[in-house]
Amino acid sequence: MTNESNPNPQSAHGHGTAPQQKPISPGKALVGVAIVFVVAGALAGWGILSRMRADRALAVRTTELAAPSVIAANPRLGAPVDSFVLPGNVTAWTDSPIYARTSGYLTKWYFDIGARVKKGALLAEIATPELDQQLAQAESDLVTAQATANNARIQAERYTGLVQTNAVSRQDTDMFVNQAAATASAVKSAQANVERLRELQSFEKVYAPFDGVVTARNIDTGQLIDTGAAKELFRMQAIQILRVYANLPQLYSQTVKRGSKIGLTFAEHAGKTYQGTLVRTADAIDPASRTLLVEIDIDNRAGELLPGSLAQVHFKTPPAGPAFIVPAAALIFRKEGLRVGVVVNGNVAHLVPVVIGEDDGANVQIVNGLTAEDRVIQDPPDSLIEGEKVFVESPGKAADAGGK
Repeated sequence: MTNESNPNPQSAHGHGTAPQQKPISPGKALVGVAIVFVVAGALAGWGILSRMRADRALAVRTTELAAPSVIAANPRLGAPVDSFVLPGNVTAWTDSPIYARTSGYLTKWYFDIGARVKKGALLAEIATPELDQQLAQAESDLVTAQATANNARIQAERYTGLVQTNAVSRQDTDMFVNQAAATASAVKSAQANVERLRELQSFEKVYAPFDGVVTARNIDTGQLIDTGAAKELFRMQAIQILRVYANLPQLYSQTVKRGSKIGLTFAEHAGKTYQGTLVRTADAIDPASRTLLVEIDIDNRAGELLPGSLAQVHFKTPPAGPAFIVPAAALIFRKEGLRVGVVVNGNVAHLVPVVIGEDDGANVQIVNGLTAEDRVIQDPPDSLIEGEKVFVESPGKAADAGGK
């Protein structure tokens, strides 16, 4: 029997070849890679932007937290200013330390602190044995020089007479004449030395240079005294008239006149006002403080006032408009001058130069520098600077927080 051929070769062998796949084109591969990079870049950019936003938010929050919290309020309106009070330094009319002009040992002193002495009063005596011996030697040298000069003068006169008759030579005559002139100069030098030592010897006695009071005694009997300013023996002050110095703000420099009467008060004399006279000014504004130094003299023959004390000087001035009242704690003391902090643009500190009037300790009058619309920082931190951001609290909220 003849086998028929199988028309399907695959069925005869039980399997066949797999269908052929088409390769990916280069263009599609590049597109896929690009898509992957775009997605990765988008994710990276989103992460960077997220971190940048977080950093900015953190910086803003840090700045807000770093800003000092302050209380700002408008200043209170005060009465028009027609007077103001400034501190004044009281000094003696004359204040003189007394030093020794010669060296030796103190043998005696006659006045202690608080003693009122007249000009020329003997304050102390100094023993100077070395100086005494130097003076004795100088006086002996003067006698010797005078004898030598007298002998040279006689010789010169004799030769001057003889040279007219040619009994002596002109050369010998000139020699004796010059010798007489030299010895005469030596006498003057010895005399000057004696006078110098006598002057130093006169300083063995220390006298009061003016009428006044002894305010210090820094020596005692037996102490070694050196000449010069190394050690102060006494200090004297003339207190019959006292000088009071005050620094007048530039704003009022044209309102005071020489000869005007100025009232002065002192803490130790409560309720009593003394009258002084403005006698002179510096006639120049101090560029550091923008103030004018003035001197007021006050009669102290009664001895009630003491040099070195602090006075309150009451100046009168034409009314210069209303003053504004702020707490004394609002004042900021800087090397450029007195400042007050105000809030501008909502949360920015601005330091304003001001001039103060009366000061009662708790509040001060601001006579120049502020307006009614200014928001004054009530208790500024010491580190407050111009242009610094601040966090402004309302006075009511701060009071509530303080009461809890």
